[in-house]
This record gives sequence, C-alpha cells and structure tokens, in this order.
Amino acid sequence: MKPLKTNGIVVTIQGTSLLKAIAGFLLFLFMIFSISGALTSLKPEYRISSDSVNTAANNLTGEMLYHFLGWENHSFLQGVPGSSTPLSIGSMVFKLSTNVNLNDPRSLLGRELPYFSIYDSKILVAGEGTDYTNMPVESSPPLEVLKAEQEAALQNTEGLESAEDKDQSVTPPVNTGDKKPVYVYFSHNRESFLPYLKGVTDPNAASHSQINVTKIGDKLKEVLESKGIGTTVDKTDIQATLNKRGWGYSQSYQASREVVQAAVSADRDLTYFIDIHRDSRRKKDTTKEINGKPYAKLAFVIGAEHQNYEKNLKFANDLHNRLEEKYRGLSRGIIQLQGERTNGKFNQDLSEHAILVEFGGVDNTFEELNRSAEALAEIFSEYYWQAEEVNLPAGQESDKK
Repeated sequence: MKPLKTNGIVVTIQGTSLLKAIAGFLLFLFMIFSISGALTSLKPEYRISSDSVNTAANNLTGEMLYHFLGWENHSFLQGVPGSSTPLSIGSMVFKLSTNVNLNDPRSLLGRELPYFSIYDSKILVAGEGTDYTNMPVESSPPLEVLKAEQEAALQNTEGLESAEDKDQSVTPPVNTGDKKPVYVYFSHNRESFLPYLKGVTDPNAASHSQINVTKIGDKLKEVLESKGIGTTVDKTDIQATLNKRGWGYSQSYQASREVVQAAVSADRDLTYFIDIHRDSRRKKDTTKEINGKPYAKLAFVIGAEHQNYEKNLKFANDLHNRLEEKYRGLSRGIIQLQGERTNGKFNQDLSEHAILVEFGGVDNTFEELNRSAEALAEIFSEYYWQAEEVNLPAGQESDKK
C-alpha cells in the first residue's frame, strides 16, 4: 500500500486491489474474444440466428409476463386465468436452455425415439376425434418408388374419368370472368391410394405417376368453376424434378415453390393457393360417414415460420368452421408445423390465403375423395363470394344474389 498526498488530501492505493481489477478486466476481455471466436468458428447451422432468438421468444407467453409483473405488483396476477399453474423459474430456465418441457414428455422422447418427432406438431383446432395419436403423417416412399424404378400395376380404375374431359360449357351467371383467383398444386404429386395399386399394401409405397392426388384437383376445379370461381390446377411432376436434380424428397416444397412463384409472376389475379396432399394414416382415421355416405376426412396444415402465419391460420379456421356447420366431423382440424424436422413454411409465405390440405389417407377411394372435394368447394365458394361482397368499393352492389 502506497500513500499519495495531493492538496492536503491523502489517497491510499491498495496495490493488490488494483492488480485484481486489472486482472479481472483482462479476463473479461479474454472471455469476450474467446466466446466471439468460438461463435464465429461454428458452422452456419450451429450459430445463433434470429430464428433461434425468435424460437426462444415464442416460449415466453403472455401468461408468463403476467406472472413476472405479478411478483412486483400483485394486481397483475388478476390477468392470469384461474386454471393457470404458478410459474416455476427452475422449469422455465430448464425449458429455455434445453428445449425440453418437463410437463410434456414428447419434447424429450421426440429426440430419443425413432419417428416420435412427428408428434412435435401442434393441434391448433381439433376436429372430431383428432388427438396426438392420429395426427397426419407425411412419410417418404422407398427410393425405388421415388425414382419410378418400380411402379405398381393399376386396378379398380374403371370410371375414373378425368374432370378435364367433361363438358363444362355451362357458365354460371355470376363468375370471376377471365380471372382465375384459385391456384391448386401438388408438392407431393405422386401420392396415391392403395385401392388402385395392385399388390401394394405398404402405405409408404402408395405412389404412382398417373393415379394420384392430382385427380382430386380436377374434381375441385370442376365444382369451383360450376360455382363461378375460376381455378387453375397445376400438375407439374415435382417428383420428376427431384429425380432430375438429384434432390431428396424433403426438398419437394423447394421444387414446388419455384412453380408457385412463376405462377404468381405470370398472373397477379392469383389469390388463393391450395396444396393438396394425402395422409399416410389408415381408413379408420381418415374416413367419416355423413348422411349415410363415406367421405375422406380433411386436415388443414399451417406452417408457422413466416409472416403470413396468422392470416393463413384465419383462412383455414374459417374453412374449418364452415365445414363443421354443414359437414360435421369431416374436418380433422388445423395442425401447425414448425421446427427443425419440418419445412415450417410450405410456400404459405407467398400468400395471405395459402393452405395445405390433407385429403383422406392411403385407403380412401376417389368416390370418397370426390365427395370431400365437392364439400370443400361448396364451403370455399361461400367464403369466396362473401369476401368479395365485403371487399366491394363503397356504393357498389354485388351481382351475386
């Protein structure tokens, strides 16, 4: 310790304290540079990104915020629902640091058990009988099927006349004219159905280049245009594109995205985008009898990782509610998908009215699928014309009666 006298004031400097302060500062600088170096040396997929921050922020709910504020001002606790459980700092920190929710074993098991990660999906709106044990399953066909090296022989195809071959010369009195606001496409265009594939019993192998989900698009277009709504059905063979480029099945949405973007650039009237798929689940989960007739159940899938999420969710919710009114039990509900093991967008960021619809499952027939296409077209046309009336300029009356 060394005394220092200035203007009559004696200042005492503790040498060891000064050394500790300098050492602490140097250690702080060392840690900053070490951490920065470690982060920048990581591969891009392992670095902290805005998506990572967004994911962490999504775990902080409004209910949590009320609990936080309530610790300081108890009046905020009045905004917490009575059924809410007290906030546990320990479990919250554990969840944020490990992404494991102690109250939801799926968050741990999904990382440890094969195929259990499919249950990371979230049911936003549950349809009749829908729970986490029978959610839609997207499976990848075997490699030899994907490359069309082995394609099953067809059966039971009598009467499967394409809607494109039917006479559609009758024009509804109220229609969209030259505009075609609805765009239907197929990211998994070869998804097929076991009743038409001779000798095929494996749901994962239900794939065919001719008899597949694209026929549902034909029926949907037929009914929509009978109700005056111009519709485009794009049948680009996405699987052929994947094969040509050497891409994997998981890149299907990347390939279909190019198709949708090209369509949007060519036609500014396109407003509604419907990506048609079929589920891999069996008939008991994908079929509903209504008025004595079997229908293929519908499931709406919404990606949550884009700016149009809320608007697409509202669109899907409107369609679900209308189906519940007229065809109760036909809709399986609305499923949200996001995270590392899924696409998270499904091209729905390209429009405020974009949805993915799972039509039935591998065991459904086109008779059942077409009934569901008619039902969806019916309630969609009601939604569409009602929206058109709402969007009319003030003082202008709609021609639709």
